[in-house]
Amino acid sequence: MDSAEITLSIRREDGAVDEIRDRSSASLDLMRSAAPWRTFRWYRGQGHYSGTYWSATTQSHVLYESRLELACLLFADFDSSVHGMVAQPFLLKAVIDGRIRKHIPDYFLITEHGPVVVDVKPRRRLANPEVASTMAWTRQAMAERQWHYEVWSEPPAIELDNIRFLAGFRRERLFASDLLDELRDTDLEGVPISQAPVHLPGRPQPYVRAAIHHLLWRHELATDLADPLRPSSVLRRTG
Repeated sequence: MDSAEITLSIRREDGAVDEIRDRSSASLDLMRSAAPWRTFRWYRGQGHYSGTYWSATTQSHVLYESRLELACLLFADFDSSVHGMVAQPFLLKAVIDGRIRKHIPDYFLITEHGPVVVDVKPRRRLANPEVASTMAWTRQAMAERQWHYEVWSEPPAIELDNIRFLAGFRRERLFASDLLDELRDTDLEGVPISQAPVHLPGRPQPYVRAAIHHLLWRHELATDLADPLRPSSVLRRTG
């Protein structure tokens, strides 16, 4: 595959479409502002689960078209190395064996390690020859642009449950800044979540527990998310 045979069609918010062929033309600013290539509609009996997820990373809503895509959005939003995410970021066209092939990736992530293009597929479908072929030439096309490409499937169930729970505490505006600062100044290393409110005796315990979960979401505190999150989960400092 030659880079001259690869085209990215990027839709702007006003509906205008940029056709990108030059490797250096798709700037991060352009990608960050790209509108989803497709739209979705709700209808009775539809076979997939669509919606929008409010991302703490982008402070905006991001589209998803399945529960698996929603799960992957949760993981991306929780990942502190991710600084931006765009759903259905472009229409990719490439000439493969003399034929024009088209594909719309699911997500474009702006990370501190560089751009990452993501397709979300159930693990059971990865062996499908058509799916495998599409993933292979998409990976090659992204390599031509020096972008990383990943295929995401089902995450570990316990970790997903934990991150989904912590996502309920992701909105910083819901937490008093002085409470968060007090928690940051408190030594909670090795303290179980259930015992943490004892270290702030002047604060209502439900508020302290909620703020701890917010700091876990922000990676300012940590605990083992490979095990179910519970009151006995032990806190660690990350900085």
